[in-house]
Amino acid sequence: MALCAQTGSGRLSRGLLLLCALLGTGLCHVGAEAEGFGQDARTSPPVAVFNWTAQLVEETYTNMTQKCWEFFVSLMRNVTVSELCEWKVISRPYSLLQACLEGWADHLHYGYPNALAEQYIFRSHRRYFHNCTLQHQVFDPPQDVLLPMIIAPICLIPFLVTLVIWRSKDGKAQA
Repeated sequence: MALCAQTGSGRLSRGLLLLCALLGTGLCHVGAEAEGFGQDARTSPPVAVFNWTAQLVEETYTNMTQKCWEFFVSLMRNVTVSELCEWKVISRPYSLLQACLEGWADHLHYGYPNALAEQYIFRSHRRYFHNCTLQHQVFDPPQDVLLPMIIAPICLIPFLVTLVIWRSKDGKAQA
């Protein structure tokens, strides 16, 4: 269990605050008297009392996303060049990168998806997957096939509407 030192103002220093965030928020606490509560600090459970500013959240998320990236790179060292485009091989490291980025954003209440997470995802594609193509890639059909497929339903709709209106004008009750 890590101990967190208290500064003279009753607040944790930024470095210790970051350390507490990395090790788990339940491990560090500020004494109850420092926050103005009457209960003795020895009898109260350890409580993390943080005044997270947007800048501190962003700095922490930036540091953690860098750790996520480093972990992803270490996992990708085990993948050979010939396996880089095989989803069965890369799905685990890729999913772990995404889960790490999303998990830290969720933990810090930082919106996801966000620009920083997207940068790491794009970086992974540029670095590892830029030469990959889908093996069963679906292409648009040629234009001489595509146009009739688009025009046929469009022309069929007015015909069907006319048919429905014509049949509904018949005075006989439909049973």
